[in-house]
Amino acid sequence: MPIRHCIVHLIDKKPDGTPAILHARDSELAESQAIENMLADLNESYNAKQGKAWGFFHAESGAHPFSGWLKEYLDGGKDFTTFSRVAVEHLQKLMEESNLSVGGHVLFAHYQQGMTDYLAIALLHHSEGVAVNEVLDVTPSRHLDLGQLHLAARINCSEWQNNKQSKQYISFIKGKNGKKVSEYFRDFIGCQEGVDGPGETRTLLKAFSDFVESEDLPEDAAREKTKALVDYASSQSKMGEPMELEELSGLIDEDRPRAFYDHIRNKDYGLSPEIPADKRTLNQFRRFTGRAEGLSISFEAHLLGDKIEYDEEAGTLIIKGLPTQLTDQLKRR
Repeated sequence: MPIRHCIVHLIDKKPDGTPAILHARDSELAESQAIENMLADLNESYNAKQGKAWGFFHAESGAHPFSGWLKEYLDGGKDFTTFSRVAVEHLQKLMEESNLSVGGHVLFAHYQQGMTDYLAIALLHHSEGVAVNEVLDVTPSRHLDLGQLHLAARINCSEWQNNKQSKQYISFIKGKNGKKVSEYFRDFIGCQEGVDGPGETRTLLKAFSDFVESEDLPEDAAREKTKALVDYASSQSKMGEPMELEELSGLIDEDRPRAFYDHIRNKDYGLSPEIPADKRTLNQFRRFTGRAEGLSISFEAHLLGDKIEYDEEAGTLIIKGLPTQLTDQLKRR
């Protein structure tokens, strides 16, 4: 993961309402193993974070100037240090206006992963701990707490520059329950939500369930294809990459690599060619399946206790909210 440029500034802001003080670094950080390790740990923590959202830039304006500064930097009109300084001054101003956040170290990192350029921005805080020194004394120790990441964003610069129609080249951590504490950071980036990750993932899983049902697959084959989907989605989520529907289709059925993709297109589920994998939604996707004597039952685990009740002693299932197609057949019968 080559790091092109990296810098850290400090915004000293107390929760008591006193003005924020900016301590800006005047040169970027030199390459080192410590910086590579830090960025690797940051990416791992960020990718594992649930509750992220995906979007794209607002049009550049006085209220949303960040995209203009980033474009100028990428086009060579500003060096990285100057770009980060202008941006962190804007963040400091928004912190003052929101009065909802304490300060911290602000990291800007421009790096390359594969053929893709990314810009990561994160507000980092320290944790107090202990360490054992060279003479085996236990001493206090402060370290960056990358596990507690609440305000961070990652911009796919390559996607932004090369795909003007994309609405998911920015990802950012979304505050729980829509808390305003993260809204000012989203406004700092100048980002608006463009893709509903959980909704898109649910639609994909619905399309997959319909596909498995339409193929009338044996239980083992259905379970194998479900595993292929979940493994791929989890892998992409871990890397911070979206799911590509054509690639997923090939993994689900190697003999007919376009079968699932064509099913999605023909049924018009409205899915984008690439969608972000929502881990929380994926974790709920476990299927119970069984066949016996002309009876085939398959349902998602999260329905158990809601639309489906299981009586272990009686060996029965109670299903609520039957599909209309099934009830119509039963009425005609």
